[in-house]
Amino acid sequence: MPTSDLTSVDDLRERILADIEPLPAYPQALMDAFGLASAEDVHADVSLPSFDNSSHDGYAVRFEDVASATEDAPVHLPVVGEIAAGQAGLLALSPGTAAKIMTGAPMPTGADTVVPYEWTDRGVVRVVVSQAPARKGEHVRPVGDDVRSGDLVVSEGTVLGSRHLGLLAAVGRATVAVRPRPRVVILSTGSELRDPGQPLGHDSIYDGNSYLLAAAARRAGAIAYRVGIVPDEPAKFLEALSDQLVRADVVITSGGVSQGDYDVVKEALRPEGVWFGGVAMQPGKPQGYGRVGEDRIPIFTLPGNPVSSYVSFQVFVLPALRRMMGMRPEVRPVLRARLTGPLTSRPGLRQFLRGELVTASGGSSVSPVGGSGSHLIGDLANANCLIVVPEDTTSVEAGATVDVLLMDEEF
Repeated sequence: MPTSDLTSVDDLRERILADIEPLPAYPQALMDAFGLASAEDVHADVSLPSFDNSSHDGYAVRFEDVASATEDAPVHLPVVGEIAAGQAGLLALSPGTAAKIMTGAPMPTGADTVVPYEWTDRGVVRVVVSQAPARKGEHVRPVGDDVRSGDLVVSEGTVLGSRHLGLLAAVGRATVAVRPRPRVVILSTGSELRDPGQPLGHDSIYDGNSYLLAAAARRAGAIAYRVGIVPDEPAKFLEALSDQLVRADVVITSGGVSQGDYDVVKEALRPEGVWFGGVAMQPGKPQGYGRVGEDRIPIFTLPGNPVSSYVSFQVFVLPALRRMMGMRPEVRPVLRARLTGPLTSRPGLRQFLRGELVTASGGSSVSPVGGSGSHLIGDLANANCLIVVPEDTTSVEAGATVDVLLMDEEF
């Protein structure tokens, strides 16, 4: 179990989620709501279809008038008009007559069946029907065959995909209430950091974390603002942070939260009441969370090593963003897979190891990818999941079943 001076993963996540509220919902245009969770139950105001209509190009008739038609004894009917979709001029049909009708056009009163063109001579003034429909109502789509007025078409909490938006538009909804995308500001701290494309000194490295975290936030559905690099100076960090709060619903920093002499984030934010401490996990042991600024914006202070930062995002930040957007479940679901090779883990820490999950007809298997170092971003890029080893487990044999968290997959 976690050592007494460390916070457990579950405890910290629960504390964070207890502090996070869903963003206020408001109506948005359908395309703007794509990928967001509906904040309302939506009921259809109209039926689909909203009128009886033809499912084929052919002739609208009374079933009784054509029920006896065969190749040897066809039925002859006068054609009294033509009905096109959206151009319905003929509203009623007398017994013993037929009307040309196009797919999607409304059935005239008095007609109950459609004879497809293929069963006729396609006559214009008079039509010869050589095959009888199997039943009354054939090739007719009745009112409400798909959706009836008043039906629940989208439930609160549904993440709106293309099919949901098509349905909402089809029942006449131009807007839907959703919770907006959180605006996430990402800052990387470290005087050694350089933007990609700049020359490197002998003691400098490229800033990959801000891109890693901004892309992860965007993948989660948020709006990501990658601010970039802040030097290891508390005053400059606080100035940069203050400048960004006006456009932030959430702030994420990476680096400056360990035990070093230049851990600028901890030095700057601890006086502001932000919590910093160790969490019983690897990677990602040093963590911080709190609220800053007049509007008390949530801030996640993540470790500087890229794997630690990414794992921390998946474990703590992603559930918070999903809560803000009203998405469920908030925590990424755990899958189960067979381990292809043995692994070891430090006691007292929940281990998140990079892995490659393969799913086949016989079940899922997972293989460890690379080493356990929290700086190994190359191994992270080659993995598609995290293998989760509990705090009280120090070794797992090949063939055992383990918990797995997919990375980047929607849920």
